Formats: sequence, C-alpha cells, structure tokens
Amino acid sequence: MKNSANFGFVRVAAAVPKVRVADADYNAEQTVSIINKVDKAGAQLVVFPECNLTGYTANDLFHQKALQKSAVDALKKVCAETKKCAAVAVVGLPLSVDNQLFNCAAVIQSGEILGFLPKTFIPGYKEYYEQRWFVPGTRMASDSVFIGEKEIPCGIDLLFQSVELPDFIFGIEICEDLWVPTPPSSAQALAGATVLLNLSASNELVAKSEYRKNLVKQQSGRCVAAYVMASAGTGESTTDMVFSGDAIVAENGIIIAENKRFQRFSNFIISDIDVCRLALDRQRTTTFGESMEEITMDERVVQFSTKQPNWTPPLRRQIPKNPFVPQNIEKRNTRCEEIFSIQTSGLAKRLEHTNCEKVVIGLSGGLDSTLALLVCVKTFELLDLDKKNIKAVTMPGFGTSERTYKNVIDISGTLGISLEVIDIKPVCEQHFKDINHDSEKHDIVFENVQARARTFVLMNKANQINALVIGTGDLSEMALGWCTYNGDHMSMYSVNCGVPKTLVKYLIQWVADTQMTVSGKNVLEDILDTPISPELLPTDKEGNINQKTEDVVGPYELHDFFLYNIVRLGASPAKILFLAEQVFAEEYSSEEIKKWLKVFIKRFFAQQFKRSCVPDGPKVGSVSLSPRGDWRMPSDASAESWLKEL
Repeated sequence: MKNSANFGFVRVAAAVPKVRVADADYNAEQTVSIINKVDKAGAQLVVFPECNLTGYTANDLFHQKALQKSAVDALKKVCAETKKCAAVAVVGLPLSVDNQLFNCAAVIQSGEILGFLPKTFIPGYKEYYEQRWFVPGTRMASDSVFIGEKEIPCGIDLLFQSVELPDFIFGIEICEDLWVPTPPSSAQALAGATVLLNLSASNELVAKSEYRKNLVKQQSGRCVAAYVMASAGTGESTTDMVFSGDAIVAENGIIIAENKRFQRFSNFIISDIDVCRLALDRQRTTTFGESMEEITMDERVVQFSTKQPNWTPPLRRQIPKNPFVPQNIEKRNTRCEEIFSIQTSGLAKRLEHTNCEKVVIGLSGGLDSTLALLVCVKTFELLDLDKKNIKAVTMPGFGTSERTYKNVIDISGTLGISLEVIDIKPVCEQHFKDINHDSEKHDIVFENVQARARTFVLMNKANQINALVIGTGDLSEMALGWCTYNGDHMSMYSVNCGVPKTLVKYLIQWVADTQMTVSGKNVLEDILDTPISPELLPTDKEGNINQKTEDVVGPYELHDFFLYNIVRLGASPAKILFLAEQVFAEEYSSEEIKKWLKVFIKRFFAQQFKRSCVPDGPKVGSVSLSPRGDWRMPSDASAESWLKEL
C-alpha cells in the first residue's frame, strides 16, 4: 500500500565512490555506477563527497586548466549517462566563475544540471590549505553560469523543492560549513529546507568520527531536519591525511543510517526520511518559527520532480514496533530508571506540598497498580517516611481471581506494606437492589458499579486517615478511555498517567531485576505473566481470569503504536496503517490492523471527555494526554475525517 507521495517518505542515499585523485574520467564512471544503483533501489536523492569528480586532495592541481576542464567534462558525462535515472544527484567539483575558483556542489537529475552551490567557509588552518585554491561562496558575483549553451543558476542562496511533495526541500552545505558557529544549513532550514546535505572531505583523526557524528546529530535536531553527509573515502591522497569515507543519515537528532568506514571500494547507504513529520514538528515547535526573525535568507528555489517508479516498500529505515520502549537493553534500563525517578520525584513533591505523609492505593494484582505501589514505596524511601503509612487496599469483586489476590498478598508482604482487604460484593449487591438492576446481567452497569465502589472506598479511606489516593491508570488506558468515569478514572495524584502500557511491564521488570529480593522478583514476574484484565466479570469454572482487556479493545502493542504515531508524529490513519503493516506483518493481518486502528480512532475521539478532567500526574515522555499539558482536544470533535481514510 502506497500513494504517489509515499506517505511523506523520501528515500535518500549517501555515497562514497572509489576515487583516483585528478582522474576525472574514472571518478565520473564510479559516480555514474552509484547513481544507477541507488536509482534502481528507489532513491530520490543521493549526495556524494566534496570534489568527488576530481578528488579533494588535488591541491595545486586545482589551478590547472586541464583539471578544471576535465571536472566539467566529467560532470557532463555523468549527466549524459544518467538521463534515464529519476534520482537527483549532488556531486562535488571545482568550478570557475567570475575568474575565481569555487568548491561547488552540482545538482543534477535525468541528464540536466539544476544548479551549482559553492562552499561558504574555506578553511586555512592546521592541515587545511583550501584558501590557497578556493574563495568563499559569498564572493560569487554572478547568479548563473553557462555550461555549454545552457545557463545554470548558481550561488549560496539556492534551495531545491519537489513539485510533487512540497515539504521536501533540500539545502546544501560543504564540509567546513557545518563546523562553524552558524552553519549555512541553519538559514536554509529556516528558509524551508527539511533535508540538509553535506558534501564532505573530513579527514580522520583519533576520536574525530564521533565528534563529526555528534555535529550531524545536533544540527539535524537543532534544525528539525534530516541531515545527509557523504565524506571522501580511502582513495584520496594520503600525503598528509587519511580519509575514511564516512556516510551518515540523521533525522531530527537521531542517526538512522551510517556506513562502515575505511572501505576500499565504492559504497553507499540508503534510508527513508519522513519530511512530513519534520514539517509538522516545525509547526508544533513555535520557537522554530520565531528564529526566522533572527536569521533571514533571500533564497531562490529550483524545482525538481520526485517521481520515482523504483520506490517500493519496505521502508529503508527501522520503524520501532514499540516506539515507547528502547530495543537496546542498556538504553531501556537507563530509560526505566529515569522514568521511575520522574514518577517518584513528582509524587514526593505532591506529598511535601500537601504536608501529607500517608497514601492510599488500591491493589488488584495487575500491572498498573503494582507499578504505582512500587513508585509509592520508593518515594517514601526518598522522603524517609514510614512505609507503614502506605495503606494498600485490595477489594475483591465478582471477577477477582485467586492468582491476582494471592499476588497482592505476597507483594504487600514482601514490600512491608500494610494491606487491608475490603470485599465490595455486598455493597455492590445492595446497590444493584437500590437501582433495580439484575445482578445476573453482566453488562456495563455490572462492571462499573464495582469500579465506582472501589473508588468510593479509597476516597473515604483517604479522608479517614488524612491521606492521598494514588491513581494507577496508565497512558494507554487514558487514550482509549478504558476506565470507569468517576471510578478508577479518578484519584488525587496519578503516578502512571504518562506511562504507556507497553512500557509499564518493562518498568516493573527493571525494578524486579535491580531492587528486589528473590522472592519479591518472583512475585513481580508472576504479575507480569498475568493476563491484563479489570477482573469485573466472573472467572471461569476453574477460577481463571475470564475477562481479558485485549480481547475487547485490542492488543496494547498496536494501540501504543497508533497512539505514538497519531499524537507524537501527527500521522494520518492511512500512513499509520502503512507503517503498521510494515512492522507487524508477522503478527497481524492487514485486516486486523485496520480493525483495531478503527477501534482506536473511535475510542480516542469518543472518550476525550474523560481526559478533559483527569487528575494531576507527571509527564514522563514526549506523549502526554493531560489537558493541562500537551493535549487539548474538544470533547465533541468528530472522528469521521480520520475514519474516512480507512
């Protein structure tokens, strides 16, 4: 499934051709070969290293007319031999304009030269002698140059924009331009460029590659852009320097593709970047627009086509299946520690501010209440409060299983928490009589009476002992509205409200691995293995959980994927379906994904009224649904435009 704009994805390549210094014909052949290969792979844009048509280390040969002419002839050769390629290629060469020599990037497509952009900052320090041969692009007086009989635009003010995908605008800078305090790419980004290219010839020194990578990451993040760098390879002269052929693709502060350095042959990397996401992030980050007042650029825009018949899924990038959960174990553990610290710090502040030394928490033996309990215990340790003042209450109802009840008993004992058992069945039975409801009718009334009865108990218990009721509901439940209004929907402070369901289990596992005794770890791991359920409907004949949440609302791994892509990335339903089909192909059919996506959209819109009045709680990640924080949505908004796409 794809549309003509590929859902806003642009396939880019960073190429490192094998080079022979001063042999422009050979270098042209290597360049043509790579352009043909990346074009067949569906790339819409490919960037080459600095002066790749001559070699960056030609030194005083740059002032030889023979080399200058061979460079232009090589460019013509590349154009002639790539006429059938849809990919835009950006190659490097020395170019004489206004009786001056410029270190230039040439933009070509389908046999045509679209423009030349000169390097702005020319290094002349340490091992660099470029000022001996080249002049800064700011000294280019002409705004065009003739190649043969054709007039080609040139200058540092050029940007290139796709006709079919207006958000795809690329700007170009060359090597040293990135290393200065105010890179040209900053102005290009503020002028609209979502993709920034760098033709580089950065030599290798000890630890320099990591520094270079950080520059690329930071500039892509600072500019809310994609940044694609291709650096000169091992074929350059080693008279005084060694080059590794570094190729990097970053998107908004994250490296999404990189090659192996020091390869002895031509190579390239390919990745898909999401320019629509970048454009949306810029809209949301209002300070990005404010920066335009500080840096202005009178740009000239050259248009090109991004029609690429060879572009086909799957995407050439990793789409995280669990976007809230880092796949790297070390990074995941670090993330869990940080989130747990945010949760405990938030609760600690609330307890200090209210001068309250007691909390009440309802325990069900499920994931969410267990995590909330662990947060309470850690917070009391931080504040040096007596854990006996954590008043845990478990309230068996009509669907409580022996397994979850036992786990509540065990985890409370392991943590040294006082536990009170209050059976809510009698009060529920009485309430069924009061409202004339058949208790054998296991409908929404049957379920919600129990949920509200539990909240009734917790609130009154908190008043009785001067305590705060700690909410246990998580971010995924908030998104789906999977809570009883004025039941488990309500508390006095909600510690899990920023944590999605797919991350809750990893937080509990992290606590089990790092802070628990063997017996405590065993209890937590059994809780992790317990099916997710509100336990509001009777168990089966064997006493097992009969009501499983994911059977009703759908798999949480899908819903968290939908939540992240809708709220954080602003993706359309069709795009989300496309992405989900890429990453969940082995687990779910397209029909299943579409079914649960419709469920998510319907519930997300219909249940907003619950989110409009949720209790306070800490934001822990980039997605939050608090009406006081990131998400403000009318409770009466229609979902029809979203559903129509599906």
